[in-house]
Amino acid sequence: MKKIRITVSLVLLLSCFQLWGQHKVTFIISNLPPYHQGSEEIYLAGSFNGWNPGNEKYRFKTNSGHPTISIELQNGSYEFKITKGSWDKVESGNHAFPSENRKILVDRDTILNISIEHWSDHFPKKPREHTTSKNVHIIDSASYIPQLNRTRRIWIYLPASYSSSRKKYPVLYMQDGQNVFDEASSGFGEWGVDEALDTLKNKSQEMIVVGVDNDPVYRINEYSPYDMEKYGKGEGDAYLDFLVNTLQPYINKHYRTRKCASHNYIAGSSMGGLISFYALIKYPKKFGGAGVFSPAFWITPQLKNIDPKKAKKIKGKIYFFAGQQESDSMVPDMLSVFEQMHKYSKAKMKTVIRAQGKHNEATWRAEFPLFYKWLTNSK
Repeated sequence: MKKIRITVSLVLLLSCFQLWGQHKVTFIISNLPPYHQGSEEIYLAGSFNGWNPGNEKYRFKTNSGHPTISIELQNGSYEFKITKGSWDKVESGNHAFPSENRKILVDRDTILNISIEHWSDHFPKKPREHTTSKNVHIIDSASYIPQLNRTRRIWIYLPASYSSSRKKYPVLYMQDGQNVFDEASSGFGEWGVDEALDTLKNKSQEMIVVGVDNDPVYRINEYSPYDMEKYGKGEGDAYLDFLVNTLQPYINKHYRTRKCASHNYIAGSSMGGLISFYALIKYPKKFGGAGVFSPAFWITPQLKNIDPKKAKKIKGKIYFFAGQQESDSMVPDMLSVFEQMHKYSKAKMKTVIRAQGKHNEATWRAEFPLFYKWLTNSK
């Protein structure tokens, strides 16, 4: 009987630890633009749900005339925005000027009253300027992904010397392709990868860059290798299967590439950083390096515990980046993974933490040239 009591006590104690730090946060929209239609659905998107602008689990419900939603969050700081289901229908200021991310520090049960000044789609749409250089092309606007039975736009950057030379080039595969080259297609600004590479002074550093668009509906799932309680099935293995067994062979067949793993790289940010890191673990003989920008390890805790046997097989290069203006767990999680990799793997690694770094494209754009220089110069 004494053993049973001890076991029950331990179970209760563990339950308390699991619940510690969980708080109910209620978002109430107290004011809406006068032109808002009552039939329009409203959603919550933020750092706690992978910035998905139309996730049904984060849809507001009308309560006493005010759209309301309550979610459970752990202690920490978060950023969020309110949308009508997509990023072209996000809250804004006058003349559709994008609103800054809202911020919240959670350390207790909280009720937030929110006032929406405008929706961005209320204003006449102005054509957004395309900023792609002449070296960027779209391979296919609806490339078929047999592993997922979906289609996706694929971009490619060919170095300036490509048409006038016969040399073969390394290849960098990047996630969230719509944010890599073009301001007009990006949601929150572009990385400016083509501009960065166009200005290279050292031609030996030239590289082909392939950008694969995300689909906001499936982004979290496709970039997660594990099933998730909040977001459902992880499709990361199928997505990487597409990159390695469908897209990579196509690129190697139709373009002059250096096919060995040591000249094939992968990079991305947030969930894109997460799947890029996992790509090195799953396919160490296909990718020789990764740019892991602001990785969302909090989505898949399994990746925070590195398998020593798999880590030992990675001999490429890994560039870890995070900003201190991101979530409270971003830097500690990334450093923990780095320390484990440093212990088990002989991979060449660099960790960069910027005091003013935020979870946005402007931060990653500023960091990309530094990552690229390290990737191409380090041995």
